Amino acid sequence: MSALENRIAIITGSSTGIGAGVAEAFADEGATVIINYPDESELQNAQNVLKKIIKLSPQSQIIQANVSKENEVISMINEVNSNHGTIDILVNNAGIATSALVHEMTSNMWDELISIHLKGTFLCTREVLKIMYKRNYGKIINTASQLAYKGSAGFSHYTAAKGAILSFTRSLSLEIGNKNIRANCVAPGATETRMLADVPMEILNDIKSGIPKGKIAKVSEIVPSYVFLASEAANHFVGQCLSPNGGDVFL
Repeated sequence: MSALENRIAIITGSSTGIGAGVAEAFADEGATVIINYPDESELQNAQNVLKKIIKLSPQSQIIQANVSKENEVISMINEVNSNHGTIDILVNNAGIATSALVHEMTSNMWDELISIHLKGTFLCTREVLKIMYKRNYGKIINTASQLAYKGSAGFSHYTAAKGAILSFTRSLSLEIGNKNIRANCVAPGATETRMLADVPMEILNDIKSGIPKGKIAKVSEIVPSYVFLASEAANHFVGQCLSPNGGDVFL
């Protein structure tokens, strides 16, 4: 029996990058996967992910929802619960990356990123918990970042959001600790995704030089942490953070 056989999993922001990789890995382990994407610009990418996994997971589907919008999150969770009868796993992965120094950052840039990363994690978790509490079962995995531990110039809003997600996960774990529901984090290091696509080579080389392993991770090197935390093998992991980062940060 596969590690996630018959589980229903929502993965936010799973039309590309790490989220897409997690969706494929979950499907390979027997889960039915709900591929979330934010708007029409990501529709084709979401459909491409679905095409990759549909033979492995024929009940999987795509759902559009901007996780920073309360009404869209509620609608998505209700649709999944209606279609599949439950939600076993939630991966809060949706996010964006913008950059500016603090003295040059606009309020809109700050608000947009915090809203998607942090408010989105809160909204999705709140709505899914209502279902998980009824069944006394669930796995919640929040995507943080190794930068939450070390900081990064030009990314104060991003690191603040990721640090807050770590703290949110710990507080949530204290609330649900006596239930059969587990919340944990994955804090990936620098990974070959679209977020790094426009980063100049000299900056990428600087990033690599700070990693003992000397390389930027492939998505395939990140997703096993999510599979583990979603599985029964991780039942004694409560409020923890796994950080596949090549040694960039030692937790």
